[in-house]
Amino acid sequence: MPTTDLPRLVMGYIRDLPPGLAPLANAIADLATDLRWTWSHAGDAVWKTMDPLIWEQTENPFVVLQNLSQQRLQELDKDERFKQQLTRLADRHKTYCECPAWFGETHGDADLKGVAYFSMEFGLADALPLYAGGLGVLAGDYLKGTSDLGVPVVGVGLLYQEGYFRQVLDHDGWQVEVYPNNDSNSLPIRPVRSHNGAWLHVSLEFPGRRLRLRVWEARVGRVSLYLLDSNDPLNSPTDRGITSQLYGGGHEMRLIQEIALGIGGWRVIEALGLEIDICHLNEGHAAFVTLERARSFMKNHNVDFWTALWATRVGNVFTTHTPVAAAFDTFAFGLLAKYGHDYARHIGLEADELMALGRRNSADNGEPFNMAYLAARTCGWINGVSELHGAVSRRIFRDLYPRWPEAELPITHITNGVHVPSWDSPWADEIWTEACGKQRWLGSPEPLADAIAKLDDEKVWTLCGQERADLVGHARRRLARQLGQRGADPAIIARAQEILDPNVLTLGLARRFTEYKRPNLLLHDPARLAQLLTNPERPLQLIVAGKAHPADDPGKRLVQQWARFVQRPDVRAHAVFLEDYDIALAQEIVQGVDVWLNTPRRPWEACGTSGMKVLANGGLNVSELDGWWAEAYSSDVGWALGDGQEHAEPHWDAVEAEQLYRLLEEDIVPAFYDRDTEGLPRAWIARMRASMSRLAPQFSTSRMVREYVEQIYLPAANAFRRRSANRGQCAAELRSWELELAHHWQDLHWGNIDVRQQTEGWSVEVQVYLGEVDPDDVQVQLYAEPSHPDEQACYTMERGANIPGAVNGYRYAATIATQRPASDFTPRIIAHHPHARVPGENHHILWWSR
Repeated sequence: MPTTDLPRLVMGYIRDLPPGLAPLANAIADLATDLRWTWSHAGDAVWKTMDPLIWEQTENPFVVLQNLSQQRLQELDKDERFKQQLTRLADRHKTYCECPAWFGETHGDADLKGVAYFSMEFGLADALPLYAGGLGVLAGDYLKGTSDLGVPVVGVGLLYQEGYFRQVLDHDGWQVEVYPNNDSNSLPIRPVRSHNGAWLHVSLEFPGRRLRLRVWEARVGRVSLYLLDSNDPLNSPTDRGITSQLYGGGHEMRLIQEIALGIGGWRVIEALGLEIDICHLNEGHAAFVTLERARSFMKNHNVDFWTALWATRVGNVFTTHTPVAAAFDTFAFGLLAKYGHDYARHIGLEADELMALGRRNSADNGEPFNMAYLAARTCGWINGVSELHGAVSRRIFRDLYPRWPEAELPITHITNGVHVPSWDSPWADEIWTEACGKQRWLGSPEPLADAIAKLDDEKVWTLCGQERADLVGHARRRLARQLGQRGADPAIIARAQEILDPNVLTLGLARRFTEYKRPNLLLHDPARLAQLLTNPERPLQLIVAGKAHPADDPGKRLVQQWARFVQRPDVRAHAVFLEDYDIALAQEIVQGVDVWLNTPRRPWEACGTSGMKVLANGGLNVSELDGWWAEAYSSDVGWALGDGQEHAEPHWDAVEAEQLYRLLEEDIVPAFYDRDTEGLPRAWIARMRASMSRLAPQFSTSRMVREYVEQIYLPAANAFRRRSANRGQCAAELRSWELELAHHWQDLHWGNIDVRQQTEGWSVEVQVYLGEVDPDDVQVQLYAEPSHPDEQACYTMERGANIPGAVNGYRYAATIATQRPASDFTPRIIAHHPHARVPGENHHILWWSR
């Protein structure tokens, strides 16, 4: 009988499939290695049939397949129902991958060939542990969302042999880091093959040697994630460790990793022959990709580096997640020169010119090289990840655009969203499916609000109870495991089954433990918290989780404080700290808590997507007015901490701790327990319904991805094609325009100004002497600081007659209708070109002065 070899990476030592399963070999391999199973549960019954015990323990089809015996394969071969289920699953998977989806249906005629999304970390599932926290989980949700919507995206990242650490607490509650090995043979990834069938490698030139990077592929539905790995036998032992740990090692290791991600990542794109219009940088770690993309354009079109940068820059997108400038990656000149000197020469630059791209002040030789500044100077589009973070980012980057008003800086925002199918509970999924259909997150989410708003109170409250009971069960089992790992007495382990109560108001607090997030704000008055937890009539219970960075001892002390508090005899049954906060634990918590607590110090939370993950499950938020909550909050969907202002006063933490206790004591806890004769908390349910219907669709990847496509990707792709056409002719023109303005800008000066009051405003005429500058290369404007976001406060002045006796001198005039005084308006000259993004790509500006 014929047999088929299933791919080694899927089946491990099992080689031969029985004849009935042999035709399905490729389908089984595709299904098991496509991480779509992390959010689509259509195949759960198939994997559970294969091995119920392993499936229950792991919910990972890759592990299920690797542990199947030949005897079990023979049994499955005789199970016609199983083979039919498997065939149907394979057919549905093929349909999903091949249908046009939202992008094809809505923008099928748009000429967007491809988007390459670069990130230092990707949080897709614990089956592929390549993430540390929110940045990586956002990247994973982005890939899942683009897959669902059919956007032509590929991801580019690094394959870490150890990844980020796993957390264990010792007997004293102190965090201990453990680094288990990520064996590539046990991960749902495949080697990428080159055209000749060999394993694809790309190379980087480092001082005295050549670094080889192997390329792997992880499938995420329609999306491919390409991962670079330095653990190649032909590399030196030191270089094999480059991709060992995520954020491990010192500054030099971080720089090498970022070179590998950016330069190596683009070389993978080229080696695969992918057509890419957009390079999207998830933070500045991958900023070197913009240089390598320009170098590639140089080579292919025989132009200089600066022309190539003008051609490619408009196709580069930089998403910054950082709320403080001190958090950006920076590197000393000597270190960058060590790895960048030869590369700079290769692209036609001096080392100082390369350094200048990453410095605020290009002439300051003592200033380190800043990856975020490099990204800002080499990307045509910059965005923050919430409305507030967009404003914060404009403050952070304002020194790159001297003399420009902050409101006009070229930094917008697209608020993050979460991939709801990855985070909703089975019970929430059932309710959403019944109300909105299976396809609800595969297109525009706006119509979902009305359907959820119509849910009856009993159904919403039953959902809440089912989820909470499930979470309590998970928490008990996890606590028992971590006590057993610690070697606790069997009687103590047995008491884990007595913690928490499935009918008690449950508060969730889980995040990275670091000082600015203030994870211990609730511990400001431990006795008062204990009273809340042990109230015999209206108790509260608490689930806490989170990690501190290995080098962050203050963060570890915050962990230890919680670990010790939950061991107090009076609160032990009402509060628990669960170790090793990861995606799996996060999913359990966000699916079952009644209230999610978030206490960052404003404005240090760029977005804070963890609170979004409770929305579809009916969870409510009590959060600082920071990040996404600053734009989402209203009193009918949750509760707010703070006054919406920034505070540096040392006593302010105590002020907000008092506010938090009062919210819990006087509002949140009473609202949960205020029941009618049917046992339903009507006001609480109304908040749940409002939060689910209004916020869950708005703060989803469905909305986020559509905004990236329509607000950035499509216009950026059009601009890139325009600039790169005809061997970069438009880019060459822009480079010439840039050089001319730089050479002659000092020649510009002002003459007299004449301001006259009109019936409904003012007429203004000003004399401008342009020297050697072409009048078409600049624009003269009247500008006032806008008093509100929608106010028109900038007016283009029309060029009029020549000034007699002057060479290239003109009168510029404008008549404006406004109630504001004339003194609010100031003439200015700015660089202008119909195809340039000003001030992002040219920040020349001259304000009128006498």
